[in-house]
Amino acid sequence: MSENRTKVLVLNGPNLGRLGTREPEVYGSMTFDDIVAACAVLGEELKMAVDVRQTDSEAELVGWLHEAADERLPVVLNPAAFTHYSYALRDAASQRTAPLIEVHLTNPATREAFRHESVIAGVATGTIAGFGADSYLLALRAIQGLEDV
Repeated sequence: MSENRTKVLVLNGPNLGRLGTREPEVYGSMTFDDIVAACAVLGEELKMAVDVRQTDSEAELVGWLHEAADERLPVVLNPAAFTHYSYALRDAASQRTAPLIEVHLTNPATREAFRHESVIAGVATGTIAGFGADSYLLALRAIQGLEDV
């Protein structure tokens, strides 16, 4: 990675590795690998080194947020189901030392009532939701804009 490239972690929580087969009527037909590829292409355009990761483990996701805080890395975070109840994830996100954009493929406010509350939103720089896979791309552009300030 050259010195002038911003490294960005794109972190994904549980079940997102199953995109494309998991409820395509809700989440669309794009696979997780498609999202990884789209982030990589836009990352190149924006001169970012984009590292996309996915885990079903809350502990692993917390560890990645600690890594981001320690290295002062911007984060795009789709916490998935952890959005609504993981105070451990919220506490890790609150230690951020660079922008953190929460993303969602769907708009949680238009879904089941239990999805309306985000424990992450209060410690995120911002939230982008409801634009499908484009939510990730909008978040990368937001990080670029914040880095240029």
